[in-house]
Amino acid sequence: MPALNPLRPHTETLANGLRVTLRHAPNLKRCAAALRVAAGSHDVPLAWPGLAHFLEHLLFLGTERFPAGQGLMAYVQSHGGQVNARTSERTTDYFFELPTPAFAGGLQRLSDMLAHPRMNPDDQQREREVLHAEFVAWSQDPTAQQQMALFDGLSEAHPLRGFHAGNRDSLPLQQPEFQQALKDFHQRFYRAGQMTLSLAGPQSVDELRDLAETFARVIAVGEKAPQPSPVPLMATPIVSYQQAGERRLNLLFALEALPDCSAEALGFLCHWLNTDKPGGLLADLRERGLAEKLKADPLYQFAGQALLHIEFTLPTDASASEIPERLTDWLSFFAQQDWNRLREEYAAVLQRQQHVSSALQLARLDSEQREMGLSAQGVTALQNILRKIGAVDNFSGPWHLPAPNPFLRAEAPASNAGLIRGQTSAHRGLRTFAQDRSRSRRERSPMQFSQALPDTGAEGAIYLRWRLGSTPGSRLQSRLESDLQPLREDARQAGVDFSFSASGNEWLLKLTGLQEPMPTVLEHALKELTKPDASVSQSEQTNVALIPIRQLLKALPDHCLGRTAYSDDVQQLWSSARWDGLAIGLSAQTQAAMGLALSRVPGTPDTQSSPSLTLHSQRLWSQIDIGSSEHALLLFCPTPSEELADEAAWRLLAHVCQMPFYQRLRVELQLGYAVFSALRQTHGQTGLLFGVQSPSVAPENLLQHVEQFLSELPTLIDAIDDSSLIAQRQTLAEQFSSAALPSLQAAELLWQGKLAGRSSDYLMQLPEAILRVSRAELLGAAQRLNQAEGGWRCLANSPAPSAPWQATK
Repeated sequence: MPALNPLRPHTETLANGLRVTLRHAPNLKRCAAALRVAAGSHDVPLAWPGLAHFLEHLLFLGTERFPAGQGLMAYVQSHGGQVNARTSERTTDYFFELPTPAFAGGLQRLSDMLAHPRMNPDDQQREREVLHAEFVAWSQDPTAQQQMALFDGLSEAHPLRGFHAGNRDSLPLQQPEFQQALKDFHQRFYRAGQMTLSLAGPQSVDELRDLAETFARVIAVGEKAPQPSPVPLMATPIVSYQQAGERRLNLLFALEALPDCSAEALGFLCHWLNTDKPGGLLADLRERGLAEKLKADPLYQFAGQALLHIEFTLPTDASASEIPERLTDWLSFFAQQDWNRLREEYAAVLQRQQHVSSALQLARLDSEQREMGLSAQGVTALQNILRKIGAVDNFSGPWHLPAPNPFLRAEAPASNAGLIRGQTSAHRGLRTFAQDRSRSRRERSPMQFSQALPDTGAEGAIYLRWRLGSTPGSRLQSRLESDLQPLREDARQAGVDFSFSASGNEWLLKLTGLQEPMPTVLEHALKELTKPDASVSQSEQTNVALIPIRQLLKALPDHCLGRTAYSDDVQQLWSSARWDGLAIGLSAQTQAAMGLALSRVPGTPDTQSSPSLTLHSQRLWSQIDIGSSEHALLLFCPTPSEELADEAAWRLLAHVCQMPFYQRLRVELQLGYAVFSALRQTHGQTGLLFGVQSPSVAPENLLQHVEQFLSELPTLIDAIDDSSLIAQRQTLAEQFSSAALPSLQAAELLWQGKLAGRSSDYLMQLPEAILRVSRAELLGAAQRLNQAEGGWRCLANSPAPSAPWQATK
């Protein structure tokens, strides 16, 4: 396997007090920055709850140098990157990811918005309404309220019990005292000594340092301001409490006076608490019929305090009374073990995760400054924590430590890999008749091995699809996903993410990440999926509720396929299945190792491509029950044809629309806080996707606003001068260059290209096609979009409006 990235970043403090971490990762195609400010919602004056969150929003609204249309959000989105921010209890984080050539421009905008916010009264008024809409949605969201209720057992004086989101009442913009507090908070905390900047990318450490120093010159100099420690978590000497709800038991442990390295100790403890293997706590509770799921994580950590949360999902009508005793017994067992093997495996897991992390994930990880494992100091901290949460010197069991993760054991490469009998390394590159026959069979195989990406990297991807005679029922799908969960977790820890999803009458098994363990993971997954036990669990599912717009996004792929009869007979589904697949970026050794697994793929091999479902100018409306008083709408507008020229024009339309759509519906009309437009590919079908979630505007009216925006697209395009249009087209095309496209994104494009019937050089053709789109062709595409030549598909939580819309079943 190729050399992997270094595990630790370079760390230093610049002359003005800015702490920086610099990670040189040669395999990355993109760069990322994560800026952490040591101040959050608990550092705000008590009179102005939500002020820190409000300031975070305001900083994105533009500066004198970079107005909103040229600010960080617009800039990152125009270059196909990612950007976001988060206000926590004692920190505020800003982070983005960009192609390497655009990275310096992103850092310029980040530093300018942090140092020189405009604080315009009109901007403040609009953004407060956005925060208020978020607050309304939060206050009506059962999941959010359940999360907030977890703090009810804490001392009322602790800030975790307070309100910090912000709304109209807590943010009195007209009061001079509030404006002064806003200014004071920014001046006190938004300075170099209060910040940590983490950069990750393929550049050298020296190049990253130069970027960090340029960033630092804009930030105000200042030492770190003290953040006072809060009052004790509990008002009494009791250190734990529990909350029971419908099929839920929450155990919470309020920890005080924790030693250094307690964060890494809690991470280690939660990792092994959450493991789903024989001999562990969850396996014991399942065997006794006491719990179906377990999730342990620290909800809060600051200044020697921590709140450890362990949530148990219970079977229907089960009693939770025995669970605390079993937990204490397992903790007592765990406290008395030799952790050396577990420490080694835990460190290996964290290292594998780093190796498959994106630039953004690495930068965010570095900003947290966590240890890569459990240090000797962490061992001491863990012993302290176990005593505090009730571990004693004896236990009843039976318990044992989990078996080692089989996918973490790297196998030695076969000698003379890629050669056949009679050849030596001197013959490498020469083909024999036998090899040619083998290659010919492989090219006719339903599993295609793409040569579009180099096979010299550490990562790869495998897509395996089955087209079924019937649509799998939801209970069967839930059972299969549940059966795969322990395997999925082992694979994830070893650097391979895999999913098994159902969409209409199709199943898709997808593996991405480090290629070395992939053949073994694939073999285990297929074995699990085809085991004789076809029983379907009758227990109720307890999935985490998604916000309305995410529920619609999850439902969209299913509605883009034709409907068939449902079936929960897994053997019948496999017998009717036709399968094909695509493997990308795999070395010859990995391809050879897949042979056994591919020989066991259930169903009939299928080398015929399947035509995508076309709408033929129809306007189809699907009503989705989202279980919320909020309104949400998705509009998906496929290309008029499957020609690459149409895809290129649609991509350029999406690029041109993105910020104006957001500006119109979210900023100007203030229809909601979840507003976006993007290009989306699903089942090989390319389309423009528009989404809005609103607390007060009904879907039919949201659609009217979207249609109004689309009707003005030709005017918008005409207003773009030639040089700007050429620049936007070039920027979009560069996002698909081999130098800028991360391998996993390239793999997803290649898979969608296969489904659409694209040629093997799709990734080379696509940027060329984008560069050929003229202004006249772009205007023509906007006209065809408005005429719904490719059809329109709408998903919303309300009945279909009148013609030309047709309700779907």
